[in-house]
Amino acid sequence: MAVTKLQKNSDEKFVCPTCGKPLRTVEGGTIQVKDGKVDMDAILPRHICDSCGVFYRELLNSGYYDVYDLPENEKKKQHRVIATGDIPPTILKREADGKCACPRCGDRMDFVEAGPVQIVNGRPDFSNTMDHFKCPYCKSVFRKIVGTNYFQWSDK
Repeated sequence: MAVTKLQKNSDEKFVCPTCGKPLRTVEGGTIQVKDGKVDMDAILPRHICDSCGVFYRELLNSGYYDVYDLPENEKKKQHRVIATGDIPPTILKREADGKCACPRCGDRMDFVEAGPVQIVNGRPDFSNTMDHFKCPYCKSVFRKIVGTNYFQWSDK
C-alpha cells in the first residue's frame, strides 16, 4: 500500500499525481454498515479523479493520501466527441423510447417534433418547424436533409 502526498494547483485544488487534472472533492457521508461491520471510511472526504477512475482518502490527518479504485457505479461516462466536420450525413431512426444514438458523442439524443413558427424578439423563428434530434450531452442538433432520409449536423 503506497501513500501519496497530493499537490495543489493555483486555484488551491488538489491535482491528480497521475494525469495532473484537478480532483473533484466529495464530502464524507454517514456511517455505513458493510458485511456486518461498521465502515468508518464512509465519513471521510474523498478526492476523485474521473479520468483515472481512482479516489484518494487521507490517512489519519497526516497529509498523505491512499489511492483506491472507484466502484463501477461511480465512474462517469467518458464520451469522445467527434469534430463536426468529420460527421457524414447519416440515417437516424427513433427507437421505442423516442431516442437514438448520437453520431457525434454516442449519448442518447432526444427527438424533437416539428412545431409552428414562433415569434422570438419580434422575428419569426423557423428552427423548430421540422423534426430533428438534439443531444443533451454534446448539445448537437441533427436536422433532416430535405428529400432524403439522411440527417446532417446543424449549428442551431
